[in-house]
Amino acid sequence: MSLAVIGMIAGMALGFAGYFGGFGAFLLVAALGAVGFVAGRFLDGDLDLGDFFRPRNDRRR
Repeated sequence: MSLAVIGMIAGMALGFAGYFGGFGAFLLVAALGAVGFVAGRFLDGDLDLGDFFRPRNDRRR
């Protein structure tokens, strides 16, 4: 599935949440979507937990 289709599905889910549940539901769906995205990237191996906790000036080579 392409990223455009995934983005469209996410946008539709946010739209339904905002329409039927109000702004609070919209924010909840957006936050859970972001958590799911990060978890998916971690499970795929594209993200390392050390990236969140390592200082920016640490330049390992």
